[in-house]
Amino acid sequence: MNAAIEAHPDKTIRLYFQDEARVGQKGRLCHRWWQKGQRPPGRCDKRFKWAYIFGAVAPETGDAFGLILPRADTSAMSVFLAEFAKTLPENEHAVMVLDQAGWHGANALEIPDNVTLVTLPPYSPELNPVERLWLYLRQRFLSLRVFEDQEAIIDACCQAWNAVADDAERIKSLCCQPWIKKVISK
Repeated sequence: MNAAIEAHPDKTIRLYFQDEARVGQKGRLCHRWWQKGQRPPGRCDKRFKWAYIFGAVAPETGDAFGLILPRADTSAMSVFLAEFAKTLPENEHAVMVLDQAGWHGANALEIPDNVTLVTLPPYSPELNPVERLWLYLRQRFLSLRVFEDQEAIIDACCQAWNAVADDAERIKSLCCQPWIKKVISK
């Protein structure tokens, strides 16, 4: 944060966290409370179509930006960053914290001028608050479903993302962890 503040003294610095989630026919079951000794009813699809939700949230304000893309690679990440950068006001610079997925650090990745990428330490998903958002989306909107085709997957992802993106208080409650508050207040 300090390096971004020094590099862009005339801009307001906003902290975002970014991650991707795969959603599709080869789903995963969620945890459910059920009677002891019995398995809860659930559906599981064995087909292999999916889409990816690319999401970024500002835990302090509850702002969210997301795109549903067909794959997770360098070109998809470049599209996500370009579209995200267009949403930022002229006087704002985003510091985006993300994991170390291969496409996040690829040489071909196109990073807009109003975005600075900061990577988390390896093997530390618990430090990315967007992971909590994915759990919420899966529990509330995306689990225990069988999707007919890729269009149904994309529609479900859009509905789920829009539902949570419209609820800034929910995003703040899920993502604004105590250590983030300390970073923001400095």
